[in-house]
Amino acid sequence: MMNTPRRFLALFAAALLLALPAARSAHAQAAVPPGQGDTFRDTSILKLPADATKGVAILEFEDLECPACSHAFPIVHAAVEKYQIPYIRHDFPLQMHLWSRDAAITARYLQDKVSPSIAEQYRRDVFANQSSIASKDDLGNFTRKWFGTHGQQMPFVMDPAGRFAAEVQADYTLGERVGLSHTPTIFVITQTGWIQVVDVTQLYSTIDQALAQAKNKPVVHTGVRKPATSQK
Repeated sequence: MMNTPRRFLALFAAALLLALPAARSAHAQAAVPPGQGDTFRDTSILKLPADATKGVAILEFEDLECPACSHAFPIVHAAVEKYQIPYIRHDFPLQMHLWSRDAAITARYLQDKVSPSIAEQYRRDVFANQSSIASKDDLGNFTRKWFGTHGQQMPFVMDPAGRFAAEVQADYTLGERVGLSHTPTIFVITQTGWIQVVDVTQLYSTIDQALAQAKNKPVVHTGVRKPATSQK
């Protein structure tokens, strides 16, 4: 006969195995529209940040050379302003794009050395002028002019120590860990899980539903907001 300690361990292991499918399904992928989401490898980073007092946040991976990101940018940022919820950005410059990584490095320089609002304006203007930037030389000319018209002194070397390139690479590595296949990849994060917003025109309705569900629940924070790539 199995002794008491061994019997307890066996029962505990069996209960744990039975609980695992439920735990996985509780964090199963959801997408808007339904059935159009991507398959991800690791979604452990999709957690509610510490400053999400309303129980909802937006997390986005973007590429400054991506036309779809350009289209999504004003919609996403208008939603952040309207709902006053946290926004977490990660740079994910696609390998096929020629100048996206350089633009992201410049945005990181502005964010860390000047101000987050100036960096945000640079990103906005890059997206607005995306169609006229066809090469790294074009980006360099655009950036020099942009610095001049915004009263900023453009450094002779943007990133001599590689600090800002490392920040961009860290975000890219994070995206690879998640298993991204394209940009933008947009998530609405809630207390109970996450929703991938495939159709950005449905972002507002997704946030409305998430806020309604979170309204009567105490907010439990499961993540820490990343200051270097975040904006409220």
